[in-house]
Amino acid sequence: MCTRAVYLGPEGETVTGRTMDWKEDLQSNLWIFPRGMSRDGGLGDASLSWTSQYGSVVASLYEGGTADGMNEAGLVANLLYLVESEYPADDDPRPAIVISAWAQYVLDQFATVEEAVTELRKETFRIVTVVAPNGAAGTVHLSLSDPSGDSAIFEYVGGELKIHHGRQYQVMTNSPVFDEQIALNKYWQQIGGTVMLPGTNRAADRFARASFYINACAQSANPREAAASVFSVMRNVSVPRGISTPDQPNISSTIWRTVSDQKHKIYFYEDTASPGLVWVDLKQIDFSPDSGTRKLTLVGNYDLSGDQTDQFQPAEPFRFMAPV
Repeated sequence: MCTRAVYLGPEGETVTGRTMDWKEDLQSNLWIFPRGMSRDGGLGDASLSWTSQYGSVVASLYEGGTADGMNEAGLVANLLYLVESEYPADDDPRPAIVISAWAQYVLDQFATVEEAVTELRKETFRIVTVVAPNGAAGTVHLSLSDPSGDSAIFEYVGGELKIHHGRQYQVMTNSPVFDEQIALNKYWQQIGGTVMLPGTNRAADRFARASFYINACAQSANPREAAASVFSVMRNVSVPRGISTPDQPNISSTIWRTVSDQKHKIYFYEDTASPGLVWVDLKQIDFSPDSGTRKLTLVGNYDLSGDQTDQFQPAEPFRFMAPV
């Protein structure tokens, strides 16, 4: 499920692309969340609570969680599937946050990857997983990037948080855990992408292709060219519709893609069932605390295309999915 890659172009043109691969429609819509929202981890009295410091534009999953998004500071968060994830024990006494709120917490609270890494490294709260409506375990890892090109990957391995932090961590896919992905990719780096690249839908193969192409594609300070380059890479690592491997959610059809221009604060969204793509200009959005939550309905609205910044409508925020 999914591939993420960060483009480090000239003159600070930083763009993050991702594919969302899943075995069914996630009923995703786009949302605008303002500053000043009172939030909690979705687990009642045991929850972590916070007030959002930054407004954001996000893509929902099952209208019960944030899968992807960018905040007004240009910080991008992406949740990707990782079957090997193991989270803290249920009897851990720390305040908790349900995993469907993890990406939103980061977008709400931080402007840079460095800020997020510094705070999350303290491990002042624990993550609680959920089961998706289709019965799949909600085992994911989190990637962050910011306009400076800084990146971080957050995984829970054996119940412990592991963080990979640095500009060199441009790519993330799924299984195996990130340490092993890096080791596997070294083999393909030695061969060289101009000679041969692995072509299957497996996560390790998508990792190798994205790692090569994100730096081999056209490198431009022009935002149109940069976004087009990243879309071309994400389409290369996408999985055709109708293809999925039973009992392996990490090998599923690509149902949508996003590209985030972090320098110019443009968030692009492309549904693979749609003939066009939509985008949102965060610079034109009022994120003030009294501006309210707004929603752009994409489900069943597949002919939408172009700039949709002014088309969001007031809506009550979705509730984060929690354990039953």
